[in-house]
Amino acid sequence: VIIYQEACFARALVACQLARVSSPSLTPCRTLHMTTQLYNVKETPQHTEEEVGAFTKLIEAMGFTGPLKYNKWKIKIAALRMYTCCVERINYDDFFDKCSLPDTLNSWFLVAQLHVWMCLVRMRQEGREGKYMCTYIVHSMWEDVEQRSKIMGVDAIHRKEAMKLMTETFYAALFGYDEGLLSDDCVLAAALWRNLFNRECEDPRQLELMVEYVRKQMQFIDALNGEDLLLTGEVKWRPLLEENAQSILKVATPTYNDTGL
Repeated sequence: VIIYQEACFARALVACQLARVSSPSLTPCRTLHMTTQLYNVKETPQHTEEEVGAFTKLIEAMGFTGPLKYNKWKIKIAALRMYTCCVERINYDDFFDKCSLPDTLNSWFLVAQLHVWMCLVRMRQEGREGKYMCTYIVHSMWEDVEQRSKIMGVDAIHRKEAMKLMTETFYAALFGYDEGLLSDDCVLAAALWRNLFNRECEDPRQLELMVEYVRKQMQFIDALNGEDLLLTGEVKWRPLLEENAQSILKVATPTYNDTGL
């Protein structure tokens, strides 16, 4: 079955390309983002890591977090806010409708984890503070998922099994999305097909829509100020559908008081 689905996926992508070449009267498909350069870890552009002392290295090697630029409590609050933005500022009905996803807890989780991943990619660029914040973004997500499953009446045994499966799905998705982000649109489309669509999408237009969405969304949040994100956690998402997806919206500067709240 998996081989058949992968073959359907490949045929769908080829059909999309053929339609763009052979039928000029039709609305053209989005031009694929292609690259012949696949970065490895050493070649990937990295932000300069801040210098830390020997004591900080020691306690972090023991599993503790050393002194940070900002108060840890403030970063935890910002992490919760950022996760909340992934839940409350997304129109999930649009994704269910345009991507033909069933309206279930699992579909909600797959859309939420895509946005959480984009936040993690952005915050990993902010040094040790950003990585610390990533830990609590993920922590907030799992607490929310567990609470939602309780509200839906899922018993403890099935909830434990579901949480284990979602954890495996989440970390596999992170790896696939990271690879797709650093590669061309075909690799990103394959990652979305596996992780967001659960290998059940045969419409290339849906894949095209989601590839475009991820690319424009990453372009947008990359332009957000890192210190503002660490202090406020405020993220505004671009809509799933918009007329000029290639343009980048002007980033609004968030406001916060002297204590970072």
